[in-house]
Amino acid sequence: QVQLVESGGGSVQAGGSLRLSCAASRDTYSSYCMGWFRQAPGKEREGVAVIGSDGSTRYAETVKGRFTVSQDNAKNTLSLQMNSLKPEDTAMYFCAAVRRFGGSICPLIRTAFPYWGQGTQVTVSS
Repeated sequence: QVQLVESGGGSVQAGGSLRLSCAASRDTYSSYCMGWFRQAPGKEREGVAVIGSDGSTRYAETVKGRFTVSQDNAKNTLSLQMNSLKPEDTAMYFCAAVRRFGGSICPLIRTAFPYWGQGTQVTVSS
């Protein structure tokens, strides 16, 4: 029912920027939380940022001030602007979605999201 496709990953030097995009195919009558998660080799998948239908956002402490999540409802596109990238940001980045009711707060928790994209690789060199 919900299809997500990420794009925009690549290799950059520390301090550089990348903008990830997620094309979403979903119903228009439901509210969703949209999020970005990442997973490095040998590590658990962790939350990066989430955004609600009302535009509210939550970020992992490690990316606050550097990353910005946004969405274009007209185009059904989710974006993640990543600035001042660090080698620690190297990971596979995944787009995710979960249906929400009554304007509840969007969680930055992996297990709360049932819909996932295939991921796009981000590599930051020193």
